[in-house]
Amino acid sequence: MTEDIRNRRLHALERLLDVVDTLRERCPWNSVQTNESLRPNTIEEAMELADALLGSDKRKIEKELGDVLLHVVLYARIGEEKGDYDIASVCDALREKLIFRHPHIYGNDHVTDANEVLDHWELLKMKEKDGNKTVLGGVPAALPSLIKAERIQEKAAHVGFDWDKKEDVWEKVREEMAEVEAELKSGNAVNTEKEFGDLLFAVVNAARLYGVRPDNALEKTNRKFIARFNHIERRAKEQGHHINELTLAQMDALWDEAKQMKLGE
Repeated sequence: MTEDIRNRRLHALERLLDVVDTLRERCPWNSVQTNESLRPNTIEEAMELADALLGSDKRKIEKELGDVLLHVVLYARIGEEKGDYDIASVCDALREKLIFRHPHIYGNDHVTDANEVLDHWELLKMKEKDGNKTVLGGVPAALPSLIKAERIQEKAAHVGFDWDKKEDVWEKVREEMAEVEAELKSGNAVNTEKEFGDLLFAVVNAARLYGVRPDNALEKTNRKFIARFNHIERRAKEQGHHINELTLAQMDALWDEAKQMKLGE
């Protein structure tokens, strides 16, 4: 890294911190914010960043990264006011953690690929002073269920609890599908819900094993469905109808039209 780049980074962060300090001292809204009041906004900003990342819009990504960074800086400033921590201690703690978790860079360990790095990562987290006490202890309870399932499976896999051959997962998927069908026939609503959960968990596992992020995959399908369904609704209006006046055959025809147009892809 050149000295010019280093100075640019340091000056940009310093100027941002100065602005946030001024806002905390002089802005009526910023000055009364707390960790609790900011939390919902932080979740919203994280979701907006996730949306921008999926859309690959570099300008939007830059903007949303800034919004998330603002929240990090605000939380650090609030901690400083309470005497708990500040942006410097946050950065120092992160630096120390990263060095500890990368002994193959800062120590004498050797790894051969990214998967081996991740395997070591989980074990190192449990050795930290304030680290996780169990393998799955670091999975946030508030994570959306689809992402949580993937994280649970990843963590279990990194300590060796995984399929010997990824192809074997499909037998599990088929087994869970059969159990769903059996419970549907039995009419037991409680067991049906449970078996659907098991099926979804198995499908997430299959996606993970084949290098697909299930949340990203499902969101892309959501967007594709929205684009194609909107086409059906728009075409219905052009024909002087409300969408609920169309027959299923008419909607299917418009859906095929949307597919031909590759809407949502």
